[in-house]
Amino acid sequence: MSLRQPPLTPSPHHLPSKLFYRIGEISRITGLEPYILRYWETEFPHLRPEKRKSGQRLYTRKDLENILQVKELLYRDGFTITGAKKKLRGKGGRDADSVIEAAKKEIRELIELLK
Repeated sequence: MSLRQPPLTPSPHHLPSKLFYRIGEISRITGLEPYILRYWETEFPHLRPEKRKSGQRLYTRKDLENILQVKELLYRDGFTITGAKKKLRGKGGRDADSVIEAAKKEIRELIELLK
């Protein structure tokens, strides 16, 4: 039985330039099914898209780049989820998480101001 492999990762230069992406757009760009993206959110702390009140996920370009990095580690480099977590943590993942969370908080506040 053959597992379906997602297509190769697009270059960051070929990514659409938008402020926010919905899960369907991320799915099309990355070649990953939405359920995989939702699962990865539970496994990788730095993959935490904003959620609207309706529950709709809003991903930033940085989220998209993080997803592509995880995809490369898992699909191209053959890491397990545990191995990919360790690899990412070794690159300063914990410090980056706090920076990302602070940035997301600021974005939430800006969105509320714009409403």
